Amino acid sequence: MMSPLFIMIFVIVLFTLGYTLYAGRLEKLIGPSRKRETPAHAKYDGIDYVPAQHWSILFGHHFASIAGAAPIIGPIIAISIWGWAPALIWVVLGTIFIGGAHDYCSLMVSVRQGGTTIADITKKYVSNNAKMVFLMFLWLTLILIIAVFVHLSAKTFVFMPETVLPSLGLIPLAVLTGYLLYGLRLNQSLITVLALAVLIVLIFIGQRVPIELGANAVSTWSVVLLVYSMIASVTPVQRLLQPRDYISSFLLFFGLLFGIVGLFVNGGEIRIPAVAKPDAGSFLPMWPFLFVTVACGAISGFHSIVASGTTSKQLSNERDAKAVGYGGMVAEGLLSAMTIMVIVVSFKSIGALADVVKSQAGPIGAFGAAYGQVTSGILGGYGSFFAIIILNAFILTTLDTATRLGRYISQELFNITNRYIATFLIIVSAGALALSGKWIKIWPIFGSANQLIAALALIVITSWLMAKKKQVVYILVPTFFMLVTTMGALVLKVREFVLGKEPVLTVISIVLLGLAIFVFIEALEKARSIIKERLKNA
Repeated sequence: MMSPLFIMIFVIVLFTLGYTLYAGRLEKLIGPSRKRETPAHAKYDGIDYVPAQHWSILFGHHFASIAGAAPIIGPIIAISIWGWAPALIWVVLGTIFIGGAHDYCSLMVSVRQGGTTIADITKKYVSNNAKMVFLMFLWLTLILIIAVFVHLSAKTFVFMPETVLPSLGLIPLAVLTGYLLYGLRLNQSLITVLALAVLIVLIFIGQRVPIELGANAVSTWSVVLLVYSMIASVTPVQRLLQPRDYISSFLLFFGLLFGIVGLFVNGGEIRIPAVAKPDAGSFLPMWPFLFVTVACGAISGFHSIVASGTTSKQLSNERDAKAVGYGGMVAEGLLSAMTIMVIVVSFKSIGALADVVKSQAGPIGAFGAAYGQVTSGILGGYGSFFAIIILNAFILTTLDTATRLGRYISQELFNITNRYIATFLIIVSAGALALSGKWIKIWPIFGSANQLIAALALIVITSWLMAKKKQVVYILVPTFFMLVTTMGALVLKVREFVLGKEPVLTVISIVLLGLAIFVFIEALEKARSIIKERLKNA
């Protein structure tokens, strides 16, 4: 049997080839230019449209925003059901041929359209009706994401109070870093080293000084996080968002490095079967459920919202889009692949993994335990704690980015010009959902909804390419695959919810199907009109 380290090296080689060759083809398709002015310069406002000082800073923001807990949780759940090989194959192929293309093209199409969101672009290249449907779809999804991430982060603070100080201490550290980088224009490398040194100190102090709030702590922390998210979403990006996400990205880089080195140092063998059958009595066919379960590890609709919502407004040069957009997806795929290998050498059987996944610890607990075991020769007893710090840091970065994106979409959808009112609207809506606990009822269909957003974004990108008379095959094939897969998953979910007598989830799933079909039909009509016009002018 191949060693996990060999598999990890092979995955890295494939990702490198994908970034070099396939992303190179996408670059030729879009045609980025260093001479073309980006929206960050053309629309500079000092708040949202701000060119990143260096592409690595923007990469940090983009990567930290898209790499929440999902690329870790999704693959772990998939392994516990179908084995590790299907999850790993989808992570690698999905990242290279679908996720990377989706993220890069979402970013570049937005840049070419003045930094507008992928939903707003729908108006011009599909129809105004499709745009309104897409905007509402995104707005509701972001409310759910914010609500869930607020709850998860608050719950982590309660069950592991040692993470509070390093997680919240990162906020003033980011503000100081932003001031040193953009205000005083000091050396980026020096400031990075100093910021990371302070972060390490915060981690060590946090483990010795846990912060606990006592009764109703989850609700209290939830309110604190909602207030923070509201402030963060209206603060100029260079003062908090960029430096915070930039520093956070190094946590994951070190996490990846320690995980891969741990596989080399500790070795170990794969004891979980490559392919397994779901438990008897469960209706979980590999297609389509594997693809929506792994989710962000291979492709995520949320990425298109980030790419067209915040990243496109901070891109200083079009030629940096490949490293930021496609490179960010490759880094996330690498995180998922490392997670898979760490899990398969740490658990003795799928049954043992499934028991932990279904327990109070859940997939996050499974990852923390597995990562701690693999990195024990490097990090000693700090491995599991470091893993949870990484996860919580990315939950928080995704949280404040999602809130800012929610503000953009609220302004577009409800024609609100005041950014404070738009932010308040999204925070109140998400807060009500988080504090009431009703998000639990909706969350089971989030995976399908998130992948459906990816399919809709790919439809818009295809329409844009057709309008620009560019080749569409690189996007058209992923579009149909994702559309058929996500709609297939929703159809089967409707069946499950009907049999389980879940009227709310049944209605929501049917509505999502209807919205997707509506946008698809609108896109087909637009494509027909474009082809008709071309034939007329031929």
